[in-house]
Order: sequence, then C-alpha cells, then structure tokens
Amino acid sequence: MLTIKILGAGCPNCQRVESVARQAITQLGMQADFIKVTDYNEISNYPILTTPGLVINEQLVCAGRIPTQSEVIVWLTTALEAATP
Repeated sequence: MLTIKILGAGCPNCQRVESVARQAITQLGMQADFIKVTDYNEISNYPILTTPGLVINEQLVCAGRIPTQSEVIVWLTTALEAATP
C-alpha cells in the first residue's frame, strides 16, 4: 500500500492537493494511507521551500503548487512499480 503525505498548514491549497491525490487514487482503483503533516519541524525534513507539498512513499514529488490529476497518476504508478518486488 502507498503512503501519501500532504505537507502544509492545512490551507485551501493543501486541501486541493489532497483532493487531487484522492481523486487519482480512486481513478486508479488503488488504496493509500493519507497523512497530513502540519508540523513545520517535520515538514523541514523534506527538501521543500514552499507548501503545499506532496510526498509519495517518502519521495517528495511536488512542492509549492497544485499538481494536475494526470501528474499525480504518473507519480502513483511509478511509486507502485518501485514498491513492487
């Protein structure tokens, strides 16, 4: 199963990133654990300068913008392939 983290304070842009990621997961028929990371100290563990951020299986894939659903689908399938032995 994939782990998806939304990095940010919970602002409307962070919520939009989560919504796009959830829609992509649903479209692919996949399951994922969603984690909201709002603690700045935890966010600073990632190479991110501005939020919102999107992390899939501990890989920062997007920061400072809202990705398209098609981008997220590519990132999700890539992460799934990498996680499959």
